[in-house]
Amino acid sequence: MAGVVEELVKKAGGCAVIDGGFATQLEALGADINDPLWSAACLITKPHLIKEVHMQYLEAGADVIISSSYQATIPGFLARGLLLEEAEGLLRTSVQLAREARDEFWKSTLRSSKPVYNRALVAASIGSYGAYLADGSEYSGSYGDDVTAEKLKDFHRRRLQVLASAGPDLIAFEAIPNKMEAQALVELLEEEDIQVPSWICFSSVDGKHLCSGESFGDCLQILNASEKVAIVGVNCTPPQFVEGIIRDFKKQTKKAIAVYPNSGEVWDGRAKRWLPVECFGRKSFDVMARRWQEAGASLVGGCCRTTPSTIRAVSNALKSRSSWVRVYY
Repeated sequence: MAGVVEELVKKAGGCAVIDGGFATQLEALGADINDPLWSAACLITKPHLIKEVHMQYLEAGADVIISSSYQATIPGFLARGLLLEEAEGLLRTSVQLAREARDEFWKSTLRSSKPVYNRALVAASIGSYGAYLADGSEYSGSYGDDVTAEKLKDFHRRRLQVLASAGPDLIAFEAIPNKMEAQALVELLEEEDIQVPSWICFSSVDGKHLCSGESFGDCLQILNASEKVAIVGVNCTPPQFVEGIIRDFKKQTKKAIAVYPNSGEVWDGRAKRWLPVECFGRKSFDVMARRWQEAGASLVGGCCRTTPSTIRAVSNALKSRSSWVRVYY
């Protein structure tokens, strides 16, 4: 599984580019995502916008695009009144839309006289249990005393099975806020014998610990023991903490490291709004992206409130455009 990641990073010139904020760009295209399903609501109402966002990030230079399934869960769809078959179909659709965008973009690239991009990989997104709850617990890691690792495995199991069978190149467990969920995911990958390489990325508010307050080191020990996990990292974390996190991770793991922080603004999970603090713009992100690569990151991108402009800046910073005459299949 590590071979897939090594090949990706090699083809990208030493550091692969992940796409950016998905819901942010859906809103820019006119989507209303004020919904318990968040951006996954567009799988029901406006799937064409999902595909358009994927295309915009591919144009920006992303080597990895992430499916719109972060907050797409079977219980969430059932609560919306959908049948089980429909819910599972929407999960598959999230991967299908990303694959279609990737394949169409790749074909157009091969026909074009413009610089040639790498053929992107598709990562199927799986958000935390807290993301499904939509009660702010994805930002605290506090799920309550009645939530056990077994309950978390039961929650994630069928979604993982469906997404893994839909043909993604990678599985992306995103913004995991506590150690118990990380442990549950590793066990679930083994129990289901998932053959798709996976990454598990944590979220942090202080750059030293998970959102739950637990240490990165304790969680990395769990991930290091799993051959199913090819990549570790952080996402939806303030960018000013990322360089330090990378250097800390490099001391504790030999796995590839992925970082895709948010813009620097802070999301109030209870009030459901962005707090007006310092925002890191395109220029800052390209400077920081170089530093993150130098610190040891193998994959770099953006999360909430970053845009295709952000990812274009990151791609330009990490890749020599003059060398983009190569074609990788």
